Amino acid sequence: PLSGRVYGRRWLVLLLFSLLGFAQGLVWNTWGPIQNSARLAFGFSGWDIALLVFWGPIGFAPCFFFMWLMDKKGLRVTVLLTSSLMVLGAGLRCVPVSDLEIRKKLIHGGQLLNGLAGPTVMNAAPFLSTTWFSPDERATATAIASLLNYLGAAGAFLVGPLVVPSPNGTAHLPLLSQSSTERIKDRIEAVLYAEFGMVSLIFSAALAYFPSRPPFPPSVAAASQRLSYRRSFCRLLSNFRFLMIALAYAIPLGVFSGWSGVLDLILTPVHVSQVDAGWIGFWSIVGGCVVGIAMARFADFIRGMLKFILLLLLSGATLASTWFTLTCLTSVTHLPLTTATLYTSCILLGIFLNSSVPIFFELFVETVYPVPEGITCGVVTFLSNMFMGVLLFFLTFYHTEFSWFNWCLPGSCLLGLLLILCFRESYDRLYLDVVVSV
Repeated sequence: PLSGRVYGRRWLVLLLFSLLGFAQGLVWNTWGPIQNSARLAFGFSGWDIALLVFWGPIGFAPCFFFMWLMDKKGLRVTVLLTSSLMVLGAGLRCVPVSDLEIRKKLIHGGQLLNGLAGPTVMNAAPFLSTTWFSPDERATATAIASLLNYLGAAGAFLVGPLVVPSPNGTAHLPLLSQSSTERIKDRIEAVLYAEFGMVSLIFSAALAYFPSRPPFPPSVAAASQRLSYRRSFCRLLSNFRFLMIALAYAIPLGVFSGWSGVLDLILTPVHVSQVDAGWIGFWSIVGGCVVGIAMARFADFIRGMLKFILLLLLSGATLASTWFTLTCLTSVTHLPLTTATLYTSCILLGIFLNSSVPIFFELFVETVYPVPEGITCGVVTFLSNMFMGVLLFFLTFYHTEFSWFNWCLPGSCLLGLLLILCFRESYDRLYLDVVVSV
């Protein structure tokens, strides 16, 4: 049909998918903000903490299977499989085993299963927005569906340090009393049970109602024929312009995701408490989500401005990350190292990078249309997690000094900015909707 139709139930579908992404981000980032407490309660080492975050990018190994499933079977089957993996993973972390070694293995297994849900919650947002929303709502729907996953990670920065007490004098953990250790462990288990309950509730709601598609498509682009799975990959890998913006997204966002996942570990050497590190991570992601949705709404009103918006955001990210890195080298640069400067630089960095995610997604889809949205975004998020995985892999070996990790931030943002500058934008999907509909 040349005239699309939208349904009021699209907001319920968007809400369920966004809550699923929120829960996945919350579970993934459980351990980083409370790493000092987790070391005491479960005997985790620095390597364990890094590995718990590392299960996120490892979970993207079957990314191409989930892309195929979304393309062939639709959203409902993919979302139900994803949410069932999350329920199983959250449940494994709650198994009450007294043996700490077995408990640690169960926790690691639960984090891996939650990581396997990452390809769906991070890739399917543009596919959902195209399937259910009109052209003047697509960017906004993409922003909400994709950024709620980041908001879940921000919630972990808030919930963990507020619910779980931080060990007093973390340099002398063996001196803590047995009662303090048990209290910290009980609080961590309370967080694990609460997250399991949340994931189970979302799975039940999706099982009761989550359709694959509306009865009639909302636009010409949603109704049009797409390329096959094999031809889509050939088109993506042979499109130099797509590879440019894919790297412009994957490198800075991958580095930033790995960096924010172990933010407490990075800020501990500069005498920032676990609670302060949690608030820094929380506000940096929340600010990015708010600005990202606002930018997406702006892009819906004034079309054809995606490249310009990305140039502004990556320029700000480069400046903010450079400021943070130089501040941490206070013995060399003599810049003031205060809570205010750390808060400001980290929050600005999170705002600029996180808010660029839905803008990137929309630009990817416009550039390579008629490649299916799930396949396009799956490739770029796989690349992003690959870069994050490489970075966290090196962190498992070089986790005593973090200046090299901090310098990766401005370097990756500057590289992404240069790639966007050289990119020539096009809006093939938007052209189809506007011209053919008229």
